[in-house]
Amino acid sequence: MRHFEYISKDKEAAVFYQAPLRFTKDSDRELLAHSLGATLYMPGIRASICADIVSRKHDGLTSLVVCLEDSISDKEVEKAEWNLITQLQQLSMNIEKGLLSYEDLPLIFIRVRNEVQMRFVAEQLGNSLAMLTGFVFPKFSFEGGQKYLDTLHSINASNHLHLYGMPILETAEVIYKETRMSALLEIKQLLDQNFVNILNVRIGATDFSGLFGIRRSSDTTVYDISVIRDCIADIINMFARSEQEYTVSGPVWEYFKKGDRIFKPQLRQSPFESMGKEGLSFRKGILNQYLDGLIKEVNLDKNNGLTGKTIIHPTHIKPVHALSVITFEEYMDAKSILESADGLAGVMKSRHSNKMNEIKPHYNWAKKIITKAKSYGVFHDHNSYIDLLTEPETLYI
Repeated sequence: MRHFEYISKDKEAAVFYQAPLRFTKDSDRELLAHSLGATLYMPGIRASICADIVSRKHDGLTSLVVCLEDSISDKEVEKAEWNLITQLQQLSMNIEKGLLSYEDLPLIFIRVRNEVQMRFVAEQLGNSLAMLTGFVFPKFSFEGGQKYLDTLHSINASNHLHLYGMPILETAEVIYKETRMSALLEIKQLLDQNFVNILNVRIGATDFSGLFGIRRSSDTTVYDISVIRDCIADIINMFARSEQEYTVSGPVWEYFKKGDRIFKPQLRQSPFESMGKEGLSFRKGILNQYLDGLIKEVNLDKNNGLTGKTIIHPTHIKPVHALSVITFEEYMDAKSILESADGLAGVMKSRHSNKMNEIKPHYNWAKKIITKAKSYGVFHDHNSYIDLLTEPETLYI
């Protein structure tokens, strides 16, 4: 699997100073944690899961979650379980037949309802369990989380695998101010005891919002909802500290169809004008699908230290990944900082002569930039996400 594998070699050479590297579910944990990118959720009841993966229906899809929880009605649980099991077994058979290589398999996770269901699905999958990268643990708490992690350890030991867990923080005790710190401290202690098995910490902003009867509009970001923003800040404070850092992903963006707007578009016209009418047409398509709001929110995610994003529609894949590519300026700054970390320098002017790079304060940032550069690549100087969003195959118009 490799990000942007759908673009032509000529386009890749024109856009990337350093092309993305390949990765699989067996790659180094740190690289893998930063490689999830746009993680597409799909209901476990979907009958085309295997076919969509084998045919590479969705350009750029590198990680997905098959959901057996909120996206499935209580009456459909058993049907969804057996459909999921069948789909993954078919996927395994397709790999055996050579219709898909193991190296081209996206990172696949199952969002389970509880540890009992998790154990049942794992037992029924048998050898096909190797198709998975891990499990997603919804409504994660200290008490329930221990059961999830014990079950994960048991499944790994029994099957000689290293499947990961991804807890979702979305419960009342995490968002309510009077219980938040104690809940986060307990969860942090539990995750620290299982650090090597935790690939990613996810934020359930939809469940958080539901507790207050809030739903953000397509013209606002999650950071405009103060009660959610404050909770995200505390989650970052607790889990994204450099001394024991977890990769924390951005919450879901839930809009994908055009409609009436209240506010002005959030995507400047000038970056597209250099491409003439075609560029302006691409911009119009982006606005019609509310992708300008998504672009703004992903940039805010990045500025707040979040990596990757939960998505619910395939049109979100390319914008999230395009915005994840490292700029040439970032890459050169990061390289300079790491190369100067021998203690002989404290501060230096950047290659672009527009900022000062301080070695010690910026060291951890630089390490993350280099890791992300392996996953998403590095733009040539003066290239940007627009050069990827205007790929001819991008269906925004």
